Amino acid sequence: MRVFVVLFNARTENEGIHSLKVGDRNIVLMFENEDDATRFGGLLEAQDFPSCSVEGFESEEIEEFCRGAGYEAKHVETGTLVMPPEQNLEATDWDPETRPEGLGQSSPSADSTPDMSQNELDRIRQQLENLL
Repeated sequence: MRVFVVLFNARTENEGIHSLKVGDRNIVLMFENEDDATRFGGLLEAQDFPSCSVEGFESEEIEEFCRGAGYEAKHVETGTLVMPPEQNLEATDWDPETRPEGLGQSSPSADSTPDMSQNELDRIRQQLENLL
């Protein structure tokens, strides 16, 4: 199945995939619908994320990447409105200006918020549970 993910610096040596940080877990959203992924990317840019793009992949490829990187992959059904967290990390695992070393097959991530309020964590958990 083809899915769409939000990427930063797509098709460069410094490519980053967007992930949500919920507690100690990093979650990559796999959108079933390209328009839904594009809408989510626009919401990220409105929160001062770098310019992003939406790229299509086979779901197995993203799931394999996530397993290798210690991330979780979550499928987002068509028409599901996913909102980014209200707060973002001050520092990400990914720097748009630097070329990463020793990436191999995995990409760095641009994460959202590790120090969220319990209410925010509960809201995100509920959204992710609704995706399943």
